[in-house]
Amino acid sequence: MSEENFDIFDEEEVDSLVYLSDEEGNETAFEYLDSVEYNGDEYVVLISADESEDEVVILKVEETPDDEEVENFISVDDEATLNAVFEIFKENNKDYFNFVD
Repeated sequence: MSEENFDIFDEEEVDSLVYLSDEEGNETAFEYLDSVEYNGDEYVVLISADESEDEVVILKVEETPDDEEVENFISVDDEATLNAVFEIFKENNKDYFNFVD
């Protein structure tokens, strides 16, 4: 989803940071933007906390037992699902973001 850029015109700081680790254990900070329901599943939409990047990441939320407070996120490889979730995100947030195709 990093091919599509958008400018944030609401300059308020997002309180929720999500730290994702790669295969080598390197952590990268992302700002939580929204949750989206699609085909009975929940997805999170994140953007890199590094202001020099505007990479959007969409991950599927994996269900965990009710007693766990940590959410697990799964990569989404299906391009059609990624595009559908991002379109829902854009429609739901068109008043908050200035999307540039």
